[in-house]
Amino acid sequence: MGAEEEVERECGSAVELGSPEEPKSPAVVVVVVLEKRRWVVLAVLCLLNASNSAVWLSMAPVTDHAAQFMAVKPDLINWLSLVYIVVCIPCGPLASWATDSFGLRFALVTGGLLNGVGALVRLLGVQDWMVTVLRGFPLVMTGQTVAALAQPLLLFAPTKVAAVWFPENQRAIANTIASMANPLGIMLTNVISPLIVHSAEQISTMLIVYAVPALLGTLLVICLMQRSAPLMPPSIGATTQSTQPFLINIKQLFTNGPFLILLVCFGTGIGAITCFTTLLAQILCARGYTDEFSGICGALTIAFGIVGAVITGMYVDRTKHFAQVGKINFLLASLAAIAFALLCVQRDQAVAVAFSCSLLGLFGFSIYSVCLEVGVECTYPVGEATSTGLLFVSGQIQALILILLLQALARPLSPADSVFVACKGSLMIPYDWTVSMLVFAGVCVLASSIFTLLFRAELRRRKAEEEYRHLHEPHEPLPATTSAHLDQTGIWEP
Repeated sequence: MGAEEEVERECGSAVELGSPEEPKSPAVVVVVVLEKRRWVVLAVLCLLNASNSAVWLSMAPVTDHAAQFMAVKPDLINWLSLVYIVVCIPCGPLASWATDSFGLRFALVTGGLLNGVGALVRLLGVQDWMVTVLRGFPLVMTGQTVAALAQPLLLFAPTKVAAVWFPENQRAIANTIASMANPLGIMLTNVISPLIVHSAEQISTMLIVYAVPALLGTLLVICLMQRSAPLMPPSIGATTQSTQPFLINIKQLFTNGPFLILLVCFGTGIGAITCFTTLLAQILCARGYTDEFSGICGALTIAFGIVGAVITGMYVDRTKHFAQVGKINFLLASLAAIAFALLCVQRDQAVAVAFSCSLLGLFGFSIYSVCLEVGVECTYPVGEATSTGLLFVSGQIQALILILLLQALARPLSPADSVFVACKGSLMIPYDWTVSMLVFAGVCVLASSIFTLLFRAELRRRKAEEEYRHLHEPHEPLPATTSAHLDQTGIWEP
């Protein structure tokens, strides 16, 4: 089957760039073709990101039971989550380079394989027939590390998928959907893990549940991800992808003032959310809140975050007010962080704690995809995976620092307060997180204030597309099935 026939079979619509009422011009003709396959690519990426984040934080809501099952201290169970952060820091730049150099298919297939293998190895680690020296924590940590290698490849892909497969008026919402799949997986773990695990022996059942979607994602990405880009470009931006060397891209990013502010402040936001989801169950259990309630709070955070992200994604797709939306929601998220910090260290405040978690998710997660998109816009023509990757590496570095700092600031509960602890696993030592949470809130306020006051950015990609469109008007549209080729400048010619 020829390329033209495949385009005709797959494409949902062809959109011209130009005005059909104006006279014909012998200049170049650009045809935007939208393939239905773009939704398949987006769906596969969503499944991979959701299953990977589920593997990441599956132990966090049931830390006490997991520690008892594997006969280790709760601090080691925390490292099942922290290993994702540790791996992402050195591997993030490599994943960015690979995605921009070898394309989406390489990134998603490799990430899918690592994710599936990691989930399977974790499952093998809790089987009774496994060699004693490997059974339990050693093999579970090995599988967790393999799955962690997949995270940067999958987590950096949403902006690339949106830019390569979707038109201008769908990029933000496509990025939002793909980006929110990661917190969706976190939300599901906060609900599913406490529902499954009521005693240490049920940890193995939980690992089976999380291995199924990971393996399904591996199978689907191998079968359905047939190429990195559509046969014809969905937007002008997709025809002008950067081909400059990776090191030049990095140099441009570190000399871009607005991006550096975004790198620090948005990285703090990512770190704060990662810290929040990792330590939530331990923080709440010390004041008498059960694992089930912690799971509900985590689920409310993500659910409201997804709602907020979808609303803001559709709004910025239409208005392009990326920076304004990011600043307002960042400030509101910091206020919600203050409320949570004050409430989570008090007993019998379940409704107020749940409400503060919901607000933190609504405003905090809504800036997630917006900041990723504005990062691509203000650094154009640097590759999408490169700018996104650096933002996430900054977030993971700050998450690691923040988690270790908050754990260091936590103090053992007094004997009087210890009687109210809800998580009383044999190896669980309850802590007083009061000082830690005040520091957490202070970091959020500082980052949002700096971002609001200092961040100013030009939407370079949007400006370049407008200039390109204006330069080549007027044109007549080409039929979607017209024989065409792509020249070295990325412009479609008959």
